[in-house]
Amino acid sequence: MDTLHIDVVSVPVADQQRAKAFYMEKLGFELVNESPMGEGMNWVQLRPPGAATSITLVTWFESMAPGSLKGIVLACPDIHATYDALAARGLRWNGPVEEQFWGTFATFDDPDGNSWVVAQSRA
Repeated sequence: MDTLHIDVVSVPVADQQRAKAFYMEKLGFELVNESPMGEGMNWVQLRPPGAATSITLVTWFESMAPGSLKGIVLACPDIHATYDALAARGLRWNGPVEEQFWGTFATFDDPDGNSWVVAQSRA
């Protein structure tokens, strides 16, 4: 069997353009693809710079209410530098950097309430 990897994560949002602006302006994500995909629907795909995995901003899954995604982890090599850099871009963190046995992290929510974790693993 070939090695599996995560390619795209669906992030449920109410307004794709508002969400796209947040992820690009506050987090520095890059636009991978934005295309119509049916009546009244658009495919909006973004990714962190240099990342293999991307996200798509979805509005069409009835079972995925905007804001229902929780706990996706974005890894970084230096949580304190990343925390400060993203705060300087206008990101509102849910609190300060915290330490756990597995690493150091901080959390934020996107405009729809999807919760994200930015983490630095212990070496």
